[in-house]
Amino acid sequence: MILTDSLLLHYKRCQRRAFLDLYGNLQEKEPIQDFVLKLQQESRSFQEVCLADLIYQKVQYPRGDTAQGFAATLDLMQQGVAHIVDGVLQGSHSSGAELVAYPQVLVRREGDSRWGGWYYVPMNIKLGKRPKAEYQVVISYQVHLLTQIQGRVPDRAWLMLRGKPQVPGQGVTPYSVDLSKWLPVTKQIVDECIQALSQDTAPELFISRQRCGLCPWYRSCYAQAQTEEHLSLLAGVTPNRYQQLQAFGLTTKEAIAQTKIADLEPVMGRSIATTLIHQAQAIVTNQAILQRLPHQPLPVSEIELYFDIEAEPELNLDYLLGVLVVDKVAQTKEFYAFLAETPEQEDRIWQQFLALVQSYPRSPIYHFSDYELETVKRLAHIYGMTGGSLGELRSRFIDLHTIVTNTVILPVEGYSLKQVAKWIGFRWRDPQTTGADCVCLYDQWLLTGDCALLEQVRRYNEDDCLATHRLKDWLENFWHDSLQLNPQLNPKTHPTINSSPE
Repeated sequence: MILTDSLLLHYKRCQRRAFLDLYGNLQEKEPIQDFVLKLQQESRSFQEVCLADLIYQKVQYPRGDTAQGFAATLDLMQQGVAHIVDGVLQGSHSSGAELVAYPQVLVRREGDSRWGGWYYVPMNIKLGKRPKAEYQVVISYQVHLLTQIQGRVPDRAWLMLRGKPQVPGQGVTPYSVDLSKWLPVTKQIVDECIQALSQDTAPELFISRQRCGLCPWYRSCYAQAQTEEHLSLLAGVTPNRYQQLQAFGLTTKEAIAQTKIADLEPVMGRSIATTLIHQAQAIVTNQAILQRLPHQPLPVSEIELYFDIEAEPELNLDYLLGVLVVDKVAQTKEFYAFLAETPEQEDRIWQQFLALVQSYPRSPIYHFSDYELETVKRLAHIYGMTGGSLGELRSRFIDLHTIVTNTVILPVEGYSLKQVAKWIGFRWRDPQTTGADCVCLYDQWLLTGDCALLEQVRRYNEDDCLATHRLKDWLENFWHDSLQLNPQLNPKTHPTINSSPE
């Protein structure tokens, strides 16, 4: 077996991913998504920025020839080159596995080693904004191999992170990894990884949409999870809670749905136990469950606004501010897409957005997630406010995501707008398009000027606004029907509805 640092990275994120990378059926592996390709290009660009001020030598070797790459790296290390880029490290494990790593930069430091009066420490350049555990495990793995190679333990290792504060005139400030902490942890992870990858069967799957969505094995794993009715598809089941449920003997959603809150409460606390049991009941019955009535009814207004944003994070740009104006008296809906065709037009679309929403000063502004409100605060700070105060504008914002998760349990796998709106019957015109796709579409527009790309993004944003409108109406109808069925409920007391036996 050959254990590379990239394989170890995947193992740290998902044990099953590493196993499938080695032994999986390639026909079940999806092509790399456009958004992942975009991230890879951004990573290369950031690496170029970080290396711009360094004098370095790049290791040259035939693609895929690890042995020659290692030999070329050793030669440069023996010469004492100050900075070695794209090196190859090799070592061995007590199990007989071959260990390989690809540090992005090897930095020479003064001190004794097999080379003489110098040794090397690794520096990796990562697009992330924080020193994730997997980054620190990978670079500690590289330190472990360097120790074998140069006969000296590197005393430090650095991560160059995009979000790390910069020192004026000095570019990105490296993050220093605590090797006293991470080296022993990494050695244990390496042992566990080699053991897991030596088995005949893949580790158990666990679907986590946030972490799994960009994985090329996601569709394969998700299809299997659906077939098995795996509990990771039950909203609110984290890996830790999954283990708790397994230990309690709860292996199906039906079993959870029939469990008493009082029985599960000692295992994970009353709040979580209640939520999981109600979530299972909602799935089993395919019905929404009222948790509690809202603290106050939604505002009554003849005209309502529904707001959604498309952004390009790499450019720190909110390039589409979409607003759906719903006139309940005239029974009309009109969508406004304030679109920055270039990044420089962000100021203009902000002023256009302000002009529209301030023309309806008494209308609530519905949105789904806190991103819209945070963006308004950001844009107001950068470009200023006209025709009113930020506080007045913010007071009109109503986050339906918070209201949904606080008042109802739905038979859905997760509480994203797409999953929630789909369950209540809404359909997007381009069902395969995602928010990540829109980021790529906008980048392609900037390169090609193809108006069809912008139209696809505009249509997606409009559907998000329409879905938010549909959800708001559904919520009001659901609360009304719940009160009709249970007249004793008093909205002023906001009772928590407990539909599970004690």
